[in-house]
Amino acid sequence: MWGTSDQNDKKWQTIVEEGSYTFLGKGVDFKGKAKFDGSVRIDGLFDGQIFSQDTLVIGEQGIVKGEITCETLICSGKIEGNIVASQKIQLLKPAVLVGSIRTPSFSVEEGVLYQGTCDMGASGIDVVPSPSAEVEKVPHAV
Repeated sequence: MWGTSDQNDKKWQTIVEEGSYTFLGKGVDFKGKAKFDGSVRIDGLFDGQIFSQDTLVIGEQGIVKGEITCETLICSGKIEGNIVASQKIQLLKPAVLVGSIRTPSFSVEEGVLYQGTCDMGASGIDVVPSPSAEVEKVPHAV
């Protein structure tokens, strides 16, 4: 394990202070495909595909059903789907993940529920979606 919940809250606070993030708040439902250039935090429901070339944070109230491609994933919510992360995936309690992951670095905090397969043998994982993938661009919100 390479961090605690407090350390990750500080990391998210740094991202917020830099101002380059998108936030999907509690009570917000989104269905479809989304591509983000900066960091993203999800505390609502997202059903579909997420592409981010930066950090994706899923809060305790966040639920994602679908495919995730990102650089770094920090999750304390629920994910049902497959994940590809080029840098690392960190699951913090009380996270629940049902699906396959592919990443060079994987950390699971005690109290997390995980069911799926894990591939850590790949290096140089690319987080850029293929040119054929049509993705809805979501602007940054503050």
